[in-house]
Amino acid sequence: MNQSTLPSPPQQPAPQSDSNVQQPVQVQAQAPSSTNEGNVSPSHVVFAITTAISPSQLNQYLKNFSPKEVREVVLASLLPDGQDPLGVLDMQANTLGILYILSARMHTTGAPNPPPEYVEEFCRRFVPEQARFAPDRVTLLAKGIPLLAEAAGSLKLAIEPLFNLLSRYSPSLSHLTTVHPIFVKTCVSAHHFTAALPVLAHPITIIDTSVSDLHYNDNLVYHYAGGMVYAALKRWPEAQEFFEICACSPGPAAAAIQMEALKKLVLVQLIHEGKMTPPPKYIHPALPRLLKGTPYSLFVNAYPQQRAQLRFIVEGEQQLFAAEKTLGLITQALDRAPRWTIRKLTATYLTLHLSDIAQAVEIESEDEVRSLILGMIEGSEISAQLSVDGTVSFFNPPIKLEKADVDRVLAHAQEQGALLAKLERELGRSKEYLTKAVKGKEEASWGGTMDED
Repeated sequence: MNQSTLPSPPQQPAPQSDSNVQQPVQVQAQAPSSTNEGNVSPSHVVFAITTAISPSQLNQYLKNFSPKEVREVVLASLLPDGQDPLGVLDMQANTLGILYILSARMHTTGAPNPPPEYVEEFCRRFVPEQARFAPDRVTLLAKGIPLLAEAAGSLKLAIEPLFNLLSRYSPSLSHLTTVHPIFVKTCVSAHHFTAALPVLAHPITIIDTSVSDLHYNDNLVYHYAGGMVYAALKRWPEAQEFFEICACSPGPAAAAIQMEALKKLVLVQLIHEGKMTPPPKYIHPALPRLLKGTPYSLFVNAYPQQRAQLRFIVEGEQQLFAAEKTLGLITQALDRAPRWTIRKLTATYLTLHLSDIAQAVEIESEDEVRSLILGMIEGSEISAQLSVDGTVSFFNPPIKLEKADVDRVLAHAQEQGALLAKLERELGRSKEYLTKAVKGKEEASWGGTMDED
């Protein structure tokens, strides 16, 4: 930015009775130039913020008025008279300037922390169109909010401002931003899992690096944390979907977080389906290969019939599972192993005695097996009858379809169809896609000619 176009700032801003008043007092001081960048003061910055012609011009000034180390200290400082610059700026008229000041204060050593109430109000009222000129500062603000909440004594205090920041800043909740993973991670760390559901309910369909300074890892962290939320709430299908997206997202190399997601994906599949489902073919080949050399592979191979072997694996590798934060899922999978064994028996036998079932599931007490069978019948996990003599008769459950269920499935299918059609149209307009498609056709045509020759 040509700094000569900036208006002359005051050395000391005059006290204002109304914090919304944007016109500062004119004095003889000149705007900082390339020869005196080191002399820029908070007063210069406030003057530039309140008199900037456009957000784009202001953004260029705030990014470049001094070297980074000096710039962040100036942005984080109070005015020379001790007044807080946040008190003379309007949250909506000066969103971009306040964004720079808040993000600097949160990450500059020795700078005064902004009041949590001010940050909360800013996240409710800021103007997204201004904030999108500085996506890197939005990321810094989002990272600083949990730090501010921890300093105040409760990480849960960060959830509401992060949600407001995310929902206002994103053009839609289907746009992935850097705030998404920070918000969901904070919900997981604070054990406030349900707070993440309104965001997780929107599948990510748009990635726009002009809106947010995204990196490959942001997508992985968001879906991994989302899987953690759904697993904690025992919503296994959604947990499986999110862990699979994280583990199988294509990239130049397998990331460590993808390996962690794959381990949790396998355990969720055991809990929800009773078996491991082979991963998609587009998963990085190193991940399944590395999984085979871990205790998780041994656990999968023994599941669900070999209950004694499963317990032996858990006891021997308990420290590893605890360190990798998978012990909870391992324990739930182990507890459900007898249920999956019984469900497999229903596909083979019409009748079985409790003693035979007890032997198959490796439970010594017939009373325990009886209680387990009754619980599965009550929970509609199996269709069976238990006679007085201990004989269990299995039968196929009657098919029950309610109109409301059919309507719900049809509505969901129509919604997904419309979404896919929209994505297809957007993909068809992509220059990168069209270029690759044309190149692929040319290569295929060349290859066909070689075969014919």
